[in-house]
Amino acid sequence: MNTYIEERTIQLAEYIIEYRATVRDAAKKYGVSKSTVHKDVTERLERLNRELFLKVGEILAENKSVRHIRGGMATKEKYLKKKIGLEQAKNKCSF
Repeated sequence: MNTYIEERTIQLAEYIIEYRATVRDAAKKYGVSKSTVHKDVTERLERLNRELFLKVGEILAENKSVRHIRGGMATKEKYLKKKIGLEQAKNKCSF
């Protein structure tokens, strides 16, 4: 494995652990795809550093267990913003 890939894998793992970040957050931070992050922390990391691999695995499992809640909150926020936008537009058009 390339040294660059090994270093990236360790950096991604440390970032996920430090910030309890999602795969998506880590991908955005490091400018790589979600698939790359997932492969790095679920396959490559196990061969490089078993201890980090286990810690990251716990965080990914936790993120997976609450993703339906996060999704529901995001949907709620989306429609709340839409409603507020409509109300503001309505107020601007009132005579």
